[in-house]
Amino acid sequence: MKKKKLASAFLSLSLAAGVLAGCSGSGSSDKSSGDGDTIKIGVNLELSGGVASYGQSIAEGLELATAEINKEGIDGKKIKLIKVDNKSEASEATSGAIKLTSQDQVAAIVGAATSTNSIAQVQIAQDNKVPVISPSGTSPEITFSKDKLNDYVFRTSFIDPFQGTVAANFAAKEIKAKSAAIYIDSSSDYSKGLAAAFKEQFEKNGGKVVAEEAYIAKDTDFRSTLTRLKSAKPDFIFLPGYYEEAGLIVKQARETGLDVPFMGGDGWDSPKLVEIAGAKALNNTFITNHYSSGDPDEKIQNFVSAFKAKYKDKSPDAFNALGYDTGYFLADAIKRAGSADSEKIKEALEKTADLELVTGTFTLDEKHNPIKSATILEFKEGKQVFNTKINP
Repeated sequence: MKKKKLASAFLSLSLAAGVLAGCSGSGSSDKSSGDGDTIKIGVNLELSGGVASYGQSIAEGLELATAEINKEGIDGKKIKLIKVDNKSEASEATSGAIKLTSQDQVAAIVGAATSTNSIAQVQIAQDNKVPVISPSGTSPEITFSKDKLNDYVFRTSFIDPFQGTVAANFAAKEIKAKSAAIYIDSSSDYSKGLAAAFKEQFEKNGGKVVAEEAYIAKDTDFRSTLTRLKSAKPDFIFLPGYYEEAGLIVKQARETGLDVPFMGGDGWDSPKLVEIAGAKALNNTFITNHYSSGDPDEKIQNFVSAFKAKYKDKSPDAFNALGYDTGYFLADAIKRAGSADSEKIKEALEKTADLELVTGTFTLDEKHNPIKSATILEFKEGKQVFNTKINP
């Protein structure tokens, strides 16, 4: 996911990274070990700030995976997580990456949750030759930008165009919608990316987009826009945004009598969504997501049980699952590399194929994106209910 424009501080901090990038990952394995029996992994997440819900959930999943992995270890070594809080800001994500690579000398970095904060680390990863894995950054530009592969950057989530396409197919084939309205966060490339893919596929399926409206992050009153959308009489509304605004929009839509199905992406996935919108308002809404705790798959149910045992019966959301999978994705690469050297880990990550994890079976493509399935969830009385799974 991608949120906010990169601050000007990003440029100055990127320049600083060049100065601090004196330790290249191409040779020294000591950057990945502490006292000889640990592998240091950086964690650069949104632990506070506007999207702290995402970062905190990823951290929980990653910590569970790490605890399980460390029971046996990797070639006699244990993983040690070194956390920094990027405070949901791109400039903080950049400075956090600088600290983790130059001061802590980690073997790899997990994070960030959002696309903007992940992109803020790309140059640091490239300069220092340290792999960065974004668990939930869905912008294609994280791993591939300006016709060039960012070869030290990876992800464990699917990308924006895939979500938008899946949503359009669901609207046409399952909801049987003939017309749709699109309501985007114009300040978010994440929202715009999903909307563009949705529109293209929905029209390709024979549907008609009858209205397009926009809001800006942190807006709180959407009634006038929702009234215009209602007058367009769409069968379906695609709302690719984040839970803070999406919750208010759905709540106010129902209050204005707009009762058609709404659908969003993984940006809706937060327990706070139900608090904001109300359980009743969320009935007849859907999201594309990375997994469902209600999926009967044995591997998923084993994860759910382990998570609930560690976190006092809390049901794991998709960001918990992505954090968990990222831990195993990285551990698998370290094991296959036979080394905690950053360069060798990067090479092993690139060769990942048919790795069975909670959110799907992973095979990386040439742009470092995992080829895997997407899950459709439906809200019923405030609960996420597994609807179906869509294969790539």
